[in-house]
Amino acid sequence: MTRARLFALSGTLLLASCGTGEFQDLKEFVDQSGQGMRGRVEPLPQVKAYEPMAYSAFELPDPFQPRKIEPEKNGSSGGPAPDLNRRKEALEAYPLESLKMVGTLEKAKQRWALVKTPDSNLYRVKNGNYLGQNFGVVAMITDTSVTLKELIQDTNGSWSERTSTLQLQDEEEKK
Repeated sequence: MTRARLFALSGTLLLASCGTGEFQDLKEFVDQSGQGMRGRVEPLPQVKAYEPMAYSAFELPDPFQPRKIEPEKNGSSGGPAPDLNRRKEALEAYPLESLKMVGTLEKAKQRWALVKTPDSNLYRVKNGNYLGQNFGVVAMITDTSVTLKELIQDTNGSWSERTSTLQLQDEEEKK
């Protein structure tokens, strides 16, 4: 066994003599850099206690559901009001912003506008037809536009009339 110890001791001395100390300056730099440095961790913020709040807006209308349009309760105010009992036309299912006027037709002094829906269906409309979701009725058709009279209900439930226009789409806009 002494031979094995002698062999281990000589191997250790041989390896120790191979180190020339070429990284001594690096070791000194690392030792000096760490002096005077001390890590500091900020304390955790105080956790506020949970305060439950009772929800008391069950009787208010749901803001995420469409509002049901009802006629004024105080009788006829003499202002405009939509006919809620009439049969809806096909183009009243689309918002006015999604409809596009793509052309006009004229036959026997009757002018028609060609209106394209978002699902690429083409309809022809004339004065008196309804468009959009705000009870818009076609008032005038020109070569470049369709003018509508829409009825808008304010928060008080009264109706007011506004004019909207559907412009003819250019070829560049179609692409």
